Amino acid sequence: MPAQESVPIAAVSNTVAPEFERTNTNDLMAAKFAPLKAIVPDYVYGGFTILAGRQKLGKTWLAIDWSVAVATGGAAMGAIDCPEGDVLYVDLENGPRRIQGRIRALFPDGQSLPDMSRLEWVTEAPQLDRGFIDRLELWRTSVRQPRLVVIDVLQRIKPPGNKNQNAYESDYSTWAPLQKWATKHGVAVLGLHHLKKGGADDPLEALSGSNGLSACADTTIVLNQDQNGKTLYVRGRDIEEKETAVIFVTGRWSLVGNAADVRRSGERAVILGALTDNAGPMTPGELSAATGKPSANIRQLLFKMAKSGDVYKVGGGRYWTSPIDPQ
Repeated sequence: MPAQESVPIAAVSNTVAPEFERTNTNDLMAAKFAPLKAIVPDYVYGGFTILAGRQKLGKTWLAIDWSVAVATGGAAMGAIDCPEGDVLYVDLENGPRRIQGRIRALFPDGQSLPDMSRLEWVTEAPQLDRGFIDRLELWRTSVRQPRLVVIDVLQRIKPPGNKNQNAYESDYSTWAPLQKWATKHGVAVLGLHHLKKGGADDPLEALSGSNGLSACADTTIVLNQDQNGKTLYVRGRDIEEKETAVIFVTGRWSLVGNAADVRRSGERAVILGALTDNAGPMTPGELSAATGKPSANIRQLLFKMAKSGDVYKVGGGRYWTSPIDPQ
């Protein structure tokens, strides 16, 4: 057998691996980029967004709230004006009867329904690797102004994992085509997902499954609840990190304000309530015993409240609601 002719390494590099497409920094800084496409301003933008939360917290109700606001050009959570556009809600957990009931619950007491013809529903869909994105593309090209797709829930369209990859690699490669489609067309894809039972210190670490999903997403929103109430935590590649206090009553979501401000307001109200119930000044230790909160936290909060004039130090290390000791 004749010996194979060797090929110079440079020739192989030129034919198999083309050069990087490079941009120098001056050109990059001179480029003009379109602003992010806001779907639900401050929360949902064009690209792939995850809305995660524990069961029974109202994720679906929140997604419906946003969908109706976008489809009608209304206000999300009663406070955020949304540009009007077409919405596709892929609801794989509820049938038409339950969907109808939830929509009616948003407009009780005989309220007339707005025109929601731009909000369409799908209750059956293939898995992501079996034509799901092709169907999204058919929807996108069939409507006038595609803005939002909701997938409720992501797990229902997730294909089996790749045995040759670890969990992170498998999840990332699974969701990357969906993120690419959303980003390319400027459509917001909002995927509903669950949280781990134990939770985590970092909200993004609390998502069920590997970190591959949150790493692939452009934005992650975590709906959570603690002793201070419900909050929406938002973190994204191109948007400002924030945490907002929200209220959920009979199917309706309402925006309250910055979560830290609401917590501080609630904690201060507890202190003032304890002082009022006592009908006289109290020491930090007495307030700690009365409220069940750690003494160190009470002392720190009293210092801030005294600085802002919410309480006054009246002697003997005690605090009262006015500068005059009623005793």
